[in-house]
Amino acid sequence: MKKHKSNRQYYGRRRRPGKKVFPEFIGKVQMTREGFIFVLIEGQEDDVFVKASKTRNALDGDTVRVAVTREKSESKRREGEVVEIIERSGRSFVGIMHFVGAQAWVLMQSKSMPYDIEVDADEAAAMGAKAGMKVGVVVDRWNRGDSCPIGHLVDVLGMPGENDTEMHAILAEFNLPYRFEPEVENAADNIPEEITKADLKERRDFRDAFTFTIDPADAKDFDDALSFEPLDNGNYEIGVHIADVSHYVLPGSAVDKEARERGTSVYLVDRTIPMLPEKLCNKLCSLRPGEDKLTFSTVFEISPKGEIKSSWIGRTIIRSDHRLDYDQAQQMIENPSDEGRLQEAITVLNALAGRFKKKRQKAGAIDFDRPEMKVEVDENGKPVNVYQKVSKEANWLIEEFMLLANRTVAEFVATEGKMNGSASRKAKAFVYRVHDIPDVIKLMNLKAFAKGFGYKMGDKLEGRAAAKEIGSLLDSSKGKPEYGAFQDIALRAMAKAVYSTDNIGHYGLSFPFYTHFTSPIRRYPDTMVHRLLSQYLADSKTADKDALEAECQHASAREQLAADAERASVKYKLVEFMQDKIGQEFTGHISGITEWGMYVEIEPTHIEGMVPLREIKSDFYEFDEKLYRLKGRKGKIYRLGDQVRIRVKDAQLEQRLLDYELIEEQAL
Repeated sequence: MKKHKSNRQYYGRRRRPGKKVFPEFIGKVQMTREGFIFVLIEGQEDDVFVKASKTRNALDGDTVRVAVTREKSESKRREGEVVEIIERSGRSFVGIMHFVGAQAWVLMQSKSMPYDIEVDADEAAAMGAKAGMKVGVVVDRWNRGDSCPIGHLVDVLGMPGENDTEMHAILAEFNLPYRFEPEVENAADNIPEEITKADLKERRDFRDAFTFTIDPADAKDFDDALSFEPLDNGNYEIGVHIADVSHYVLPGSAVDKEARERGTSVYLVDRTIPMLPEKLCNKLCSLRPGEDKLTFSTVFEISPKGEIKSSWIGRTIIRSDHRLDYDQAQQMIENPSDEGRLQEAITVLNALAGRFKKKRQKAGAIDFDRPEMKVEVDENGKPVNVYQKVSKEANWLIEEFMLLANRTVAEFVATEGKMNGSASRKAKAFVYRVHDIPDVIKLMNLKAFAKGFGYKMGDKLEGRAAAKEIGSLLDSSKGKPEYGAFQDIALRAMAKAVYSTDNIGHYGLSFPFYTHFTSPIRRYPDTMVHRLLSQYLADSKTADKDALEAECQHASAREQLAADAERASVKYKLVEFMQDKIGQEFTGHISGITEWGMYVEIEPTHIEGMVPLREIKSDFYEFDEKLYRLKGRKGKIYRLGDQVRIRVKDAQLEQRLLDYELIEEQAL
């Protein structure tokens, strides 16, 4: 890829002979099914709209140089034209195989790819592709003079409509694997299972400490455990023990290379695509009860008031005594028995977790209490129910102690001082989980929007003061119709959490130091953190920051791809769930507003669909971006959060789109 300057600056200026000079930027293409594109530029809030005739054959995901030919105004968005395609994305597009004589095409049905792709018919047939099958194809070129893009098949997925085909198609669409190559599986199978005396060297032995895990009922890998021991001074020794994946997965090995490339496990609606082969994630590294397991631990002395008296970080060996699921732990919290070590541990840890949570909230942490909807599928992958997942104290117990471990590890590396008996030292290069401050302009829009409901926000909407204003607004509106709208706008103002070697703190959690240490089975950055800790505990020299930053950027990108695939699988199943409900009417609330449509989440499932503005016949509506509303020429206003009545008009499974029709005479 060509090197270029930061996208936060002009890349250059484009001069047409005798005409105006236009500023140029580097950005990523986001394509629509109509053929026009938006170019997203890093560090800039506004994208650049490009008409289909001015894209220079750029496709979704490509990196391009775009000239801005018209700046944003009150009534029009920023517009431009593609000057150069710097790099093709290399992404896989999914479509239907089609043969005509000696020629072959992959017919596109994607909302982000409006053009069919020509492929070599003989090569496609040699891969086992047959007419009507779903396949993955990568574009090799689209030169001027070519009637369509030209590419090659990378996967034959199966017949459309079959559940495995559709889930694999989603993974292919986001360039995510759905199986391990034999050499990776073989390498994992050859990792020794026996724990030797050499393995125990310089590890603290916690096998006699009372230890247990709390996980979902259907979990197969248990990568974190808690130990609990009352001390004679009235305090408690509490250990957070994490599977020591780095002991088994060595840098540069076949398993390590695959895990690094994947970056994370992927959780689709009906399956998990693990980062590590089964022998590691479900056996060697899973903290199963009654088995000796190698771990990396943070161990604390904590007072009954939640004061951290001391902490220790290092490699350990544990033996879990109990395996609980969240429902079992919740029962022990809600209906405590009078005796037993496990009951005592759950009771004390739950009380401490409550104290930690209140302390975070007081410091300005923002907890978005949004409903998390789950899709239940049958043995064939067919969606049969959509329900709300409810988090309770047992979930918060585990969450708070994982947060404690993560921030303790980050602070240990980032700050000078004595810990574990080591001498004072300067901070070394490290992998942080960072979350930047929110967008002030968007928070000002939230303030104006909330004012329309009678709520007041202060003028200080920067830094930690903004977090307190957001928290106060959400607290005062909780349980009211506008609460969800306030949450949505506040969330849109938030930056994305990413991995970085530059520690700017975690705004949402209100932590000055934070990392990911507690899930190395499913997140590669956690394994990176374990390796760095091992180096630094031995007073090793610092890692190369530039190389580490490149790994952070790769991990962040893989995490985003996985999240996109997970959302796509949920959306697919939600559209499938709604296919037999076309024509039915539902009450919902407006969850999003754009210049082309109104998005509505229906009750009680929170399934979102779109009402196109052009199909609202009673009036012509204009989009007011600042106040998140649609205003009709006759005076009717629709605002984010308003309750409306809709009819399901269409469920487009291939494009994962739901079309709703507004029932205006029944609008509430």
